[in-house]
Amino acid sequence: MLIAFNKPFNVLCQFTDRSQPPRATLAGFGLPANVYAAGRLDYDSEGLLLLTDDGNLAHRLTDPRHKQPKTYWVQVEGVPSAEKLQALRDGVQLNDGPTLPAQARLLEPAPRLWQRDPPVRFRKTVPDAWLAITLREGRNRQVRRMTAAVGLPTLRLVRASMGPHALDALQPGQWRCIDG
Repeated sequence: MLIAFNKPFNVLCQFTDRSQPPRATLAGFGLPANVYAAGRLDYDSEGLLLLTDDGNLAHRLTDPRHKQPKTYWVQVEGVPSAEKLQALRDGVQLNDGPTLPAQARLLEPAPRLWQRDPPVRFRKTVPDAWLAITLREGRNRQVRRMTAAVGLPTLRLVRASMGPHALDALQPGQWRCIDG
């Protein structure tokens, strides 16, 4: 079984939370029993999360050796120059080493997304832009660290696709079974 889930902002990619006060988890969305997240999506990120009851499938989806592309829509603070976009494409130096080259482009117009709760803080004096960034590796908070490294701090991060699977019209908290 493979499930596409639109993980809302500020939801953990696990079914339990031992912190106090407890945070929202996957348990609150009526998902089938015995499925687990294939990979993770940070608490403060949104979008496509794949869940499965098949450990081999989870491995194929998430192991870096399989290099499944993951595409993120990223709202950044500032307007990206051609040089900053090229730096993302070439790979940037992070504190844990250089990243692999990525696909990066300006999204114009901005993607039509649901309202986030709470909303991203709007500042009249600071422009923002949306990027599409596709990675074939998955380090901890990698997209946020990459955009920060080129001077474009991330304001909002939404995973749009993972391998051949896309978010499509799923709204936050909704899920669907995927054939195959």
